[in-house]
Amino acid sequence: MAVLTHSARRDDTTRTVPPVPTRRKRRGRGVTRTLNGVAVVVAALFAFPIYWMINTSFKSANEYQTFTPHFLPQSPTVDNYTSAVHVLNFGDDLINSIILTLVSVSISLVVGFLGALAIARFRFHGRKSLIFVVMMVQMLPMAVMILPMYKILAGIHQTDSLWGVVAIYIGLILPYMVWTLRGFIVNVPKELDEAALVDGCSRWQTFYRIILPLVGPGLVATSLYGFIQIWNEWLVISTINRDNTKHNLMMWLTDQTTLRGTAWGPLMASAVITSLPVVAVFLLIQRHIATGLTAGAVKG
Repeated sequence: MAVLTHSARRDDTTRTVPPVPTRRKRRGRGVTRTLNGVAVVVAALFAFPIYWMINTSFKSANEYQTFTPHFLPQSPTVDNYTSAVHVLNFGDDLINSIILTLVSVSISLVVGFLGALAIARFRFHGRKSLIFVVMMVQMLPMAVMILPMYKILAGIHQTDSLWGVVAIYIGLILPYMVWTLRGFIVNVPKELDEAALVDGCSRWQTFYRIILPLVGPGLVATSLYGFIQIWNEWLVISTINRDNTKHNLMMWLTDQTTLRGTAWGPLMASAVITSLPVVAVFLLIQRHIATGLTAGAVKG
């Protein structure tokens, strides 16, 4: 009995000992740590220009003009921000950027959603051709289309006009919105539409009670893309509008560079100012972005 008891205890002790990691598991952990280290290094490389921009924006002229780099401001100052906002037409350019972005994104979102709904839910003649055209428009670089657009706007006397730029911006982001929102709508089962119609809902009620709430995260993610594209746009407005009162903040940002040279402190402060709205919008809707980007990853 004593021998059996001792054997049983030995078996119990053996069972509670955790297994020794195999060579394959150790190799897998080593690869994971290496990849994590590479990811940290890449993230630091991408974040360094942003850090240097903020760092330079708080330096005095004597600091950012020296050849010896200072990784922290020796005497922090906000004079660069004061100089930046006192550049000519700052208020007008800020208002123009807000108007151009809100109007262009709002119209594109409404038209793009309705177009995506028609492509995803209805069968009509020329549907495949329309999808092909939408894809082709996205592949064309803006530099190729800028001259024809200028000719068209000049023909209808809409150069040096915010509404002419809005029309171009809508055409710029509308194909992407149609194509992206179509993917979100396709992943909403048609059985939900049929069930709503059987229960007595009209087409319009099915649209805003069933489809719209389910595609909401996709609308948020798509609108963020449109906001970033329009807010950071420079090529179109610099070509179409020569009137200084009809520019946006990206044009105001380039005004920090003159024939006398570049004022790096005010320029970095201006870059921080133009980046703040994008960061603020991202922080406000970040909860919906991940949901919107992964909404179509798994079909229910």
